[in-house]
Amino acid sequence: MKNGKTYRKLLSIRESRGAGFVLLLDPDKLSQETIDSSVTAAIEAGVDIFFVGGSFLMEENFNEVVREIKRAALDHPVVIFPGSLYQISPHADALLFLSLISGRNPEHLIGNQALAAPILWKMKLEAISCGYMLIESGGLTSAQYVSNSAPIPRNKPGIALAHALAAQYLGMKTVYLEAGSGAQLSVPEEMISAVTEHVEIPVLVGGGIRTPEEAAAKVRAGADFVVVGNFFEEHGNLTLMKEFAEAIHSSR
Repeated sequence: MKNGKTYRKLLSIRESRGAGFVLLLDPDKLSQETIDSSVTAAIEAGVDIFFVGGSFLMEENFNEVVREIKRAALDHPVVIFPGSLYQISPHADALLFLSLISGRNPEHLIGNQALAAPILWKMKLEAISCGYMLIESGGLTSAQYVSNSAPIPRNKPGIALAHALAAQYLGMKTVYLEAGSGAQLSVPEEMISAVTEHVEIPVLVGGGIRTPEEAAAKVRAGADFVVVGNFFEEHGNLTLMKEFAEAIHSSR
């Protein structure tokens, strides 16, 4: 299968920036009145890509929220990061087609994907396949609870590498190492290095990243994209967002 337009854009961002800064927006925590100003400010701060989604979906107007984010984001990619089968919208540039390869729950490994595939095909929405891996982070996260799956132990980089290689050999286009939204601990640099030194597909890292220094450490360990969301939901500090962007873009 040919690489889609948005996936090529992600590769271009990685090439030009060294590493990409991804801002995860949770529709349940967004005010439609402030979407335009929030997205514009994030772009000015140096955000490269917007992910939209969450583990829970209380927002009834998901489709409208995605459309407003895309309108404000202009040429910046807007990619759905689905927390459920219902988080799909034709207004996004693409959808991260997640398969929870770290767990053994068939519903999240292939079940939901089979249900979503015809919808994506009908919408002609680009799907970016992703080997999604939950990493132990010091406590039970929403993603672990909702998916009913155990995370990979944080002191077992070899297990993470084995799953990442399996994703690559299965033809997936990305790997995502996820500590979880609001995680106590982020993904260890040792694990990131173990994975990125051996796989050729882009590696995304997210969850529990609270400082620019921590974000920079993930990039130095090999992360191609750093995903931050919950931290800015709680703090909303534009100056700090700029510091995150500078740290991510200058650490490769």
